[in-house]
Amino acid sequence: MIVLRRTPSGRAFVALSAGQTRISYEPDDFSVTAAMRLENTVGNLTARIILATAIAATTLLTPACTPLRVVTHTVGTDEARVPPGQYVLDAHHWSVIFDVEHLKYSRFAMRFDRAQAVLVWKAGGLESSTVNASVDASSVDTNVPLLDKLVKGPDMFDAANYRTIRFVSKRFVRTGKAVGKLEGDLTVRGVTRPVVLDVVFNGYGVNPLTKEDTLGFSAEGRFSRAQFGLATWYPAVGDEVRVRIEAEFARRADSNIQ
Repeated sequence: MIVLRRTPSGRAFVALSAGQTRISYEPDDFSVTAAMRLENTVGNLTARIILATAIAATTLLTPACTPLRVVTHTVGTDEARVPPGQYVLDAHHWSVIFDVEHLKYSRFAMRFDRAQAVLVWKAGGLESSTVNASVDASSVDTNVPLLDKLVKGPDMFDAANYRTIRFVSKRFVRTGKAVGKLEGDLTVRGVTRPVVLDVVFNGYGVNPLTKEDTLGFSAEGRFSRAQFGLATWYPAVGDEVRVRIEAEFARRADSNIQ
């Protein structure tokens, strides 16, 4: 029998019984030594079954991406607190989504699975900082394998010849606290055009898991795909492409920019 619950302090608690053996523990306190004592008590096979069950039970009590011990931290939008330096895109915490009108019924979304970006944060804050981001056009994912091939192909991105979709910032125009318009150049299929992104600086803080200085942003924008030579399938597929971006950046340890 297995019992799952949380203690008043919010920690996971697991109680197990197998035959005449009963174990109660909080996962933070369960150690290799305890596992060895368990094995000596009930035998190798039984111990392994109980331990496997305990691990599975603990997983059910634990949110994804969160260790067993609950972490807390502070994120703020005071730009003066952000250490200047070079910040790189967190490989596991970002998303870039394009969506277009589909037959006037809905907006069809596609995401990209590979991207890189470098943010240079300077002492002047958002107005003084720059970002250079690139997305692998061949990593587009529409959730429809046949459509993936078409979008990557010569009728649209032509990823075999134009692998990179790139954005290079030029100027940030503040419109409020921690928000503004980021002007820059977008390059798609070898064609470069100016675009504007509405950006929200979600804040800065020391990541409690990685211990790295971390920045978070949300951004939205739009552009005409025809201006980049992507007019295929119009008007069944709309011309306006809407862009949604979520991104976290971590400061490089050897970075020291003023």
